[in-house]
Amino acid sequence: ALDHPLLHQLLCDFERLSGCAVLVNTSFNVRGEPIVCTPRDAYACFAVTDMDALVLGDFVLQKDALPDRLSAAARERHLAQFPQD
Repeated sequence: ALDHPLLHQLLCDFERLSGCAVLVNTSFNVRGEPIVCTPRDAYACFAVTDMDALVLGDFVLQKDALPDRLSAAARERHLAQFPQD
């Protein structure tokens, strides 16, 4: 908690709101895409997935509040670039 206060607070808030105190560490990408390495990559992946929120440092982006949400067709075009295994 002392080394990463923002992460600690995020996890505490998530537990308080959801009743779930679990952190799953997994790769951040859509299957077939490269792993997310930059904030730009994170936003692009967030934009085309069913994630509800993305936390980047001090910022929390909520999908339903974004002015530039992708259409279903644009999302499908993006995802079609990456072969599924």
